[in-house]
Amino acid sequence: MSLSLYEITVPVMIAGLDNMSKFLDRGRGYADEKGIAHTSLLNARLAEDMMTLVQQVQRASDTARLAAVRVARVDNIAMPDRETTFEDLQARISATVSFLGTVPPTAFERQADAELVVQFPGGQRVFTGRSYILGFALPNFFFHVTTAYDLLRHMGVPIGKRDFLGWR
Repeated sequence: MSLSLYEITVPVMIAGLDNMSKFLDRGRGYADEKGIAHTSLLNARLAEDMMTLVQQVQRASDTARLAAVRVARVDNIAMPDRETTFEDLQARISATVSFLGTVPPTAFERQADAELVVQFPGGQRVFTGRSYILGFALPNFFFHVTTAYDLLRHMGVPIGKRDFLGWR
Protein backbone atom coordinates (compact mmCIF):
# COMPACT_ATOMS: atom_id res chain seq x y z
CA MET A 1 0.00 0.00 0.00
CA SER A 2 1.40 3.36 -0.95
CA LEU A 3 1.09 6.63 0.91
CA SER A 4 -1.10 9.27 -0.63
CA LEU A 5 0.05 12.81 -1.27
CA TYR A 6 -2.49 13.97 1.31
CA GLU A 7 -1.15 11.54 3.95
CA ILE A 8 2.42 12.80 3.58
CA THR A 9 1.31 16.43 3.70
CA VAL A 10 -1.68 17.41 5.82
CA PRO A 11 -1.34 15.05 8.81
CA VAL A 12 2.43 15.61 8.86
CA MET A 13 2.04 19.39 8.85
CA ILE A 14 -0.72 19.29 11.47
CA ALA A 15 1.58 17.24 13.72
CA GLY A 16 4.45 19.69 13.13
CA LEU A 17 2.21 22.65 13.95
CA ASP A 18 0.91 20.91 17.09
CA ASN A 19 4.47 20.22 18.24
CA MET A 20 5.48 23.82 17.50
CA SER A 21 2.50 25.01 19.54
CA LYS A 22 3.72 22.96 22.50
CA PHE A 23 7.29 24.20 22.36
CA LEU A 24 6.06 27.79 22.02
CA ASP A 25 4.09 27.20 25.25
CA ARG A 26 7.28 25.96 26.86
CA GLY A 27 9.01 29.14 25.65
CA ARG A 28 6.34 31.38 27.13
CA GLY A 29 6.49 29.47 30.43
CA TYR A 30 10.27 29.73 30.51
CA ALA A 31 10.14 33.48 29.90
CA ASP A 32 7.59 33.90 32.69
CA GLU A 33 9.59 31.73 35.10
CA LYS A 34 12.85 33.57 34.41
CA GLY A 35 11.36 37.06 34.20
CA ILE A 36 12.33 37.44 30.54
CA ALA A 37 10.25 39.78 28.42
CA HIS A 38 8.22 37.79 25.90
CA THR A 39 9.43 40.14 23.18
CA SER A 40 12.99 38.96 23.81
CA LEU A 41 12.00 35.50 22.62
CA LEU A 42 9.47 36.55 20.02
CA ASN A 43 11.90 38.90 18.28
CA ALA A 44 14.93 36.63 18.60
CA ARG A 45 16.92 35.74 15.48
CA LEU A 46 19.70 33.23 14.97
CA ALA A 47 21.51 35.66 12.68
CA GLU A 48 20.88 39.28 11.77
CA ASP A 49 19.68 38.41 8.27
CA MET A 50 17.28 35.68 9.47
CA MET A 51 13.63 35.97 10.43
CA THR A 52 12.43 36.34 14.01
CA LEU A 53 10.65 33.63 15.97
CA VAL A 54 7.31 35.27 15.10
CA GLN A 55 8.17 35.24 11.40
CA GLN A 56 9.32 31.60 11.52
CA VAL A 57 5.93 30.60 12.91
CA GLN A 58 4.15 32.72 10.30
CA ARG A 59 6.12 31.14 7.45
CA ALA A 60 5.50 27.59 8.75
CA SER A 61 1.80 28.43 8.87
CA ASP A 62 1.86 29.95 5.39
CA THR A 63 3.71 26.98 3.92
CA ALA A 64 1.20 24.52 5.33
CA ARG A 65 -1.78 26.60 4.22
CA LEU A 66 -0.41 27.32 0.75
CA ALA A 67 0.44 23.67 0.17
CA ALA A 68 -3.27 22.92 0.42
CA VAL A 69 -4.28 25.99 -1.58
CA ARG A 70 -1.83 25.32 -4.39
CA VAL A 71 -2.00 21.55 -4.67
CA ALA A 72 -5.53 20.70 -3.52
CA ARG A 73 -6.80 23.89 -5.16
CA VAL A 74 -8.95 24.88 -2.22
CA ASP A 75 -9.90 28.48 -1.48
CA ASN A 76 -7.33 30.44 0.47
CA ILE A 77 -8.07 32.19 3.74
CA ALA A 78 -6.57 35.51 4.75
CA MET A 79 -3.87 35.31 7.38
CA PRO A 80 -2.18 38.70 7.60
CA ASP A 81 1.07 38.79 9.56
CA ARG A 82 -0.15 40.69 12.65
CA GLU A 83 1.03 38.39 15.41
CA THR A 84 3.00 40.03 18.22
CA THR A 85 2.40 37.73 21.21
CA PHE A 86 2.58 34.06 22.06
CA GLU A 87 -1.22 34.06 22.23
CA ASP A 88 -1.39 35.51 18.71
CA LEU A 89 0.94 32.80 17.43
CA GLN A 90 -1.14 30.09 19.09
CA ALA A 91 -4.28 31.51 17.45
CA ARG A 92 -2.56 31.45 14.06
CA ILE A 93 -1.42 27.86 14.53
CA SER A 94 -4.92 26.87 15.59
CA ALA A 95 -6.47 28.61 12.56
CA THR A 96 -4.00 26.88 10.25
CA VAL A 97 -4.73 23.45 11.72
CA SER A 98 -8.47 24.11 11.45
CA PHE A 99 -8.07 25.15 7.82
CA LEU A 100 -6.03 22.04 6.99
CA GLY A 101 -8.74 19.94 8.59
CA THR A 102 -11.19 21.11 5.93
CA VAL A 103 -9.10 19.96 2.97
CA PRO A 104 -10.54 16.91 1.20
CA PRO A 105 -7.89 14.19 0.87
CA THR A 106 -8.97 13.39 -2.69
CA ALA A 107 -8.23 16.95 -3.80
CA PHE A 108 -4.50 16.32 -3.37
CA GLU A 109 -4.56 13.13 -5.40
CA ARG A 110 -6.39 14.74 -8.34
CA GLN A 111 -3.59 17.29 -8.64
CA ALA A 112 -0.53 15.13 -7.95
CA ASP A 113 0.66 15.22 -11.57
CA ALA A 114 -0.88 18.55 -12.60
CA GLU A 115 1.41 21.45 -13.45
CA LEU A 116 1.76 24.05 -10.73
CA VAL A 117 3.49 27.38 -11.36
CA VAL A 118 4.60 29.26 -8.27
CA GLN A 119 5.88 32.82 -8.28
CA PHE A 120 8.81 33.36 -5.92
CA PRO A 121 10.70 36.62 -5.32
CA GLY A 122 13.49 35.42 -7.64
CA GLY A 123 11.16 34.26 -10.40
CA GLN A 124 8.73 31.48 -11.05
CA ARG A 125 9.17 27.74 -10.71
CA VAL A 126 7.17 25.01 -12.36
CA PHE A 127 6.28 21.93 -10.33
CA THR A 128 3.82 19.10 -10.33
CA GLY A 129 1.70 18.82 -7.21
CA ARG A 130 3.91 15.95 -6.08
CA SER A 131 7.21 17.71 -6.78
CA TYR A 132 5.96 20.87 -5.04
CA ILE A 133 5.08 18.93 -1.87
CA LEU A 134 8.24 16.81 -1.84
CA GLY A 135 10.73 19.37 -3.17
CA PHE A 136 9.47 22.59 -1.63
CA ALA A 137 6.51 22.53 0.76
CA LEU A 138 7.68 19.85 3.20
CA PRO A 139 11.35 20.95 3.31
CA ASN A 140 10.32 24.61 3.67
CA PHE A 141 7.77 23.81 6.37
CA PHE A 142 10.31 21.88 8.43
CA PHE A 143 12.97 24.53 7.88
CA HIS A 144 10.73 27.08 9.62
CA VAL A 145 9.52 24.72 12.37
CA THR A 146 13.12 23.69 13.07
CA THR A 147 14.32 27.28 13.09
CA ALA A 148 11.57 28.26 15.55
CA TYR A 149 12.67 25.36 17.75
CA ASP A 150 16.34 26.36 17.40
CA LEU A 151 15.58 29.97 18.34
CA LEU A 152 13.91 28.89 21.56
CA ARG A 153 16.79 26.51 22.37
CA HIS A 154 19.28 29.28 21.60
CA MET A 155 17.45 31.56 24.04
CA GLY A 156 17.75 28.94 26.79
CA VAL A 157 14.32 27.33 26.69
CA PRO A 158 14.70 23.77 28.06
CA ILE A 159 13.28 21.84 25.11
CA GLY A 160 14.81 18.92 23.31
CA LYS A 161 14.36 16.49 20.49
CA ARG A 162 11.40 14.84 22.24
CA ASP A 163 9.59 18.19 22.17
CA PHE A 164 10.33 18.65 18.49
CA LEU A 165 9.03 15.17 17.73
CA GLY A 166 5.99 15.61 19.98
CA TRP A 167 6.98 12.77 22.29
CA ARG A 168 6.39 14.77 25.44
